[in-house]
Amino acid sequence: MKKIQLIQKIAQEGVVAVLRADTAEEVVAMAEEAIAGGIKVIEITMTVPFALKAIEELSRKYKSNSTDEATYAIIGVGTVLDAETARAAILSGAEFVVSPFLSPETVTLCNRYRVPVMPGTMTIKEINEALELGADIVKLFPGNLYEPSVIKAIKGPLPQANIMPTGGVSLDNLGEWIKAGAVAVGIGSDLTNEAVKNKDFSLVRKKAAAYVDAYRQAKGI
Repeated sequence: MKKIQLIQKIAQEGVVAVLRADTAEEVVAMAEEAIAGGIKVIEITMTVPFALKAIEELSRKYKSNSTDEATYAIIGVGTVLDAETARAAILSGAEFVVSPFLSPETVTLCNRYRVPVMPGTMTIKEINEALELGADIVKLFPGNLYEPSVIKAIKGPLPQANIMPTGGVSLDNLGEWIKAGAVAVGIGSDLTNEAVKNKDFSLVRKKAAAYVDAYRQAKGI
């Protein structure tokens, strides 16, 4: 039941912050600012040194079942290349798993532990294979290779596919992706670039708030 609830919450929130940094401390700071700005679904990528440490710290502070707005967030892991990494992240507190490509072993492991998994896909064939393996949401990656209209094309033969574009999603095109039928969007470097450049992580909070506003406008909330 928890898996279904998490998937529903991720779809309801609609915006996933995909966070990369040079240190675990930096990515934790970015995550806290993004959450304060209103993005409640946080993906910590395994490219971050000591990423599991960051996931553990954030998972202790934030809970997907919290009724307190200040401590409510869904902490997950991204850039997962194999099932072993997925299990380590789950044991560290990750509540969802995202991969840059379709790894059947990773999807199988996540299903075993009833953890939402979002494998990266590029083609109709890969999306169908992900659905057959039991993935509830598929990541369209890299999203910047496509136009939002691709979702309508995909949903022609696969109307049951829940698609989350990641890569290339910006404030300018977020509304187009959502209106085209995306179940959620992943926001990466555009969320943090300015903050990293200026060494001011409070800018992540401002950008996060702008993304949440754009999402709500697109959904008519």
